[in-house]
Amino acid sequence: MQSKSLRPAQAAAFLGIGRATLWRWAKERADFPKPLRLSARCTVFDQNQLTAWRDAQAAVPKAA
Repeated sequence: MQSKSLRPAQAAAFLGIGRATLWRWAKERADFPKPLRLSARCTVFDQNQLTAWRDAQAAVPKAA
């Protein structure tokens, strides 16, 4: 399957979160997919990695 690159706004919308949350998770969560810097002004996230991370989060039971 071809991997699709998502710009930060697209990645945030894909996960249903805001851009600030996306960047905070990328910085603070060790398990969150890291962004790929294509150039000085272009950063993308791999959609397959985001999907795998999202699905893994759904599988983990939440603490009460």
